[in-house]
Amino acid sequence: MSELLRLATGAEARLTTGRRERMVVCVNGGQARAVAGTWSTSLQWLVERLAPSFPELGFVELRYRIKSWRRLELCVEDARAALAAAGGERRLLVGFSMGGAVSISAANEPGVVGVLGLAPWIPDKLDLSPLLGGRLDVLHGSLDRSLPGIPGVSSRVSQRGFERARALGIDGSYALVRGGVHGLALRAPGGAVLPLPRAAAWARLVAAQLATFAA
Repeated sequence: MSELLRLATGAEARLTTGRRERMVVCVNGGQARAVAGTWSTSLQWLVERLAPSFPELGFVELRYRIKSWRRLELCVEDARAALAAAGGERRLLVGFSMGGAVSISAANEPGVVGVLGLAPWIPDKLDLSPLLGGRLDVLHGSLDRSLPGIPGVSSRVSQRGFERARALGIDGSYALVRGGVHGLALRAPGGAVLPLPRAAAWARLVAAQLATFAA
């Protein structure tokens, strides 16, 4: 059962399993054109699959006001508002695609212990200092890339970002999902959420990260 939260910025969040001492805040991707925010199909599939296995964790999914990397500052404001609404003593940010950059930028909020990036976009000029004192763990599909009409983030981009973080003394891990593409699921006509190839492998790796956070 989920609860819809109206955030202070005007964005929305979806709370699953209620508030706990440890909260997982899931942050969506975006695009160049400024459009109204949507729920992330990949993150929705992941939460629906994993939340029952982690009753000690609360899960929050963020829907931005505007989802665009050209308005990244608005997305970061929404992520900070989602963290405030989530509560909890310890929080883990899970950022998909552009949500990786958003999560890193919001990682200096109180109680945030780290960022788990799923195919994260970590541009070379992104300030990584908000991660200081926390962790950056990255999972990326080995087949992920941008193609004509198909969004994607090359693993080379996240690898460079991860190496920059390590050079700053930030702990973490990096793993490729062999055969993984950009995303875990897609929404079929009619609204059904369908897993993409290798989605189960993504889920296993994310579950291992959540188990560490929950311990």
